[in-house]
Amino acid sequence: MSEQFTPVSTLGEFGVIDRLAERLSDIPRSDGLIEGIGDDAAVYRAGNDMLHVMTTDALIEGVHFDRTFIPMQFLGYKAISVNVSDVAAMNAKPLYATVSLGIPRNMSVEMIDALYDGMSSACKQYGMELVGGDTTTAHALYLSITVVGEVFEHHVTFRRGANVGDYICLSGDVGGSFAGLKILLDQRQALQDLGDAYEPDLDAHQYVIGRQLRPTARLDVVDMLSIIGVKPTSMIDVSDGVASEIHHICKRSEVGATIRVPEIPFHAETQAVADQNMDEIDAYALFGGEDYELLFTVDPSDLDKMRELEGVAVIGTIEDQAKGVRALTPETGLMPLSPAGYQHFDPEEGPTGPGIGPDLGPEEINFSSDDI
Repeated sequence: MSEQFTPVSTLGEFGVIDRLAERLSDIPRSDGLIEGIGDDAAVYRAGNDMLHVMTTDALIEGVHFDRTFIPMQFLGYKAISVNVSDVAAMNAKPLYATVSLGIPRNMSVEMIDALYDGMSSACKQYGMELVGGDTTTAHALYLSITVVGEVFEHHVTFRRGANVGDYICLSGDVGGSFAGLKILLDQRQALQDLGDAYEPDLDAHQYVIGRQLRPTARLDVVDMLSIIGVKPTSMIDVSDGVASEIHHICKRSEVGATIRVPEIPFHAETQAVADQNMDEIDAYALFGGEDYELLFTVDPSDLDKMRELEGVAVIGTIEDQAKGVRALTPETGLMPLSPAGYQHFDPEEGPTGPGIGPDLGPEEINFSSDDI
């Protein structure tokens, strides 16, 4: 009798996570563990009213990045930033990082130096230390980074704390990273078409390319919230798009939500890219991902404080779970909002992820740090 074979794609990324969590559910839970699988980071007690938060993210060549796009220094910076973003989503500050690095044979010592220069730059910016890790040979470049942070117990914020009546807030602007990816894909196609005649055309798109290649974790928002005395009732970072993230909050908090789409902030360059491609700008923000802004909810009593906070928009409200997750636009009124975003293991995305194609060979689109 043949062994049963169920494709992972039948479950999808979050179905796999739920299934793995279920298989681990019979492991006795320690008294010190406060939050395990299901949030941006695990949370455990560290003593003296302090908690530690711990998160791990992997970046894999051909899935999360294409070396023809991104300089090694930017990749190192981004690898640290996406993990620190998870720490920020717990209302915490990072302390330490470890790195596991898989190195393919076509990487040079100089490329590895540049990669770690980028990590060093990020660690200095975020006030943390890189304290160790592991290296191994690999068929493609991969980085797996673990970050440990800390937060006072009365400040920690989870996805599961949103209440009916809370306001939904969003830091910064969104959709820019997806717009930057679109520009990089266009430039790669131009390289393939023109060969030696190719000249990079980046001047009009510096902001969105920077959002894709060198995102910044919003620890400054954590600081600002502390200064004005606001503790979010729930929070998550925007890695898979606003639509996906609000669904995560609603699922964990057992609530519904309405997103007022016209209130979602965009940068002018993001709008320009959408117009250039004849795309709907709303789709970039709702489903694009990799912006690493913070999406969070606040109690109605804190609304006046939030309106005084520069760079944070109020984009919706938390409602009864029976209403589901909805989007409100002038054109369509209230409509159900799908959680669609990039999903690992989705056969429609392809084995190398959205927008990432085969290796171009010896030619590259070279973006130096001066280009961004």
